[in-house]
Amino acid sequence: MPDSLPTRLDFLLRAPHHSRPFAADARLLADGRPKPVVVFVHGFKGFKDWGHFNVLADWFAQRGYVFVKLDLSHNGVVPGGSGDLEDLDAFGRNNFSLELDDIGCLLDALHQPGATPVPAGEMDLRCLLLVGHSRGGGLAMLKAAEDARVKAVAAWAPITSVNPGWPEDMMRQWQQSGVLHVENARTKQQLPLYYQIVEDFHANRRRLDIAHNVRRKLRQPLLVVHGADDETLPVAQAHTLKQLKPDADLHILPATGHMFGGAHPWPEPALPAPALALAELTHAFFQRIA
Repeated sequence: MPDSLPTRLDFLLRAPHHSRPFAADARLLADGRPKPVVVFVHGFKGFKDWGHFNVLADWFAQRGYVFVKLDLSHNGVVPGGSGDLEDLDAFGRNNFSLELDDIGCLLDALHQPGATPVPAGEMDLRCLLLVGHSRGGGLAMLKAAEDARVKAVAAWAPITSVNPGWPEDMMRQWQQSGVLHVENARTKQQLPLYYQIVEDFHANRRRLDIAHNVRRKLRQPLLVVHGADDETLPVAQAHTLKQLKPDADLHILPATGHMFGGAHPWPEPALPAPALALAELTHAFFQRIA
């Protein structure tokens, strides 16, 4: 592994579908040669600089990738702010269509000369790879199913449905009040979810149907990695994805939870052991694709 620390390039994105600027950063070892580009998508209540994600970005950059991660525009993080979830109204106005379009905005920017600070000569956009964790894993599969520019997808402990199966009584109360609150276990914040996320789901049901899109539209190679002891999403969901796409690569990591050993903050310079195993599996998968 190279001893040099990757260069970090920070930039803002602006999308045509809303007015909120949102942040992204790229890590790379600049050598003038085109490298595969990995775009990483965080999960629900997550953000691009959560926990060990920066260590993970450097790990991939040191192995010959341009590693790009973004804050989805309505995740509650404010560019130039605290770095944590603080705009709770924006969080409540998030939905899956917005998130898919945010990812598309980043992919467009990477293909537009000068739209990001990443030198065009450092990127091999013929090898554009999507990685997502948890909800971000579901988003990565959905985006690849609708965007042929993506060459392969790695889904880490991914959701298999954007509808978690809320009870009907709760749905009626949510519709009547217009807002549902969920607790952020880490910060104890009460995070609002406005009912518009349900309306967006119904209006875009086919686009947001992970099972349908993985089975019918996802042509790219797919890697699914899940922890055997995932406390958030049952490991059975990973096996469901394998049934939907039999040619997917599936790996179950023993004694591993939903965050692959990570926590926020993460002060260590090295990856937690489960995250290192995850990264090595993903790197090997991408090497076969590239």
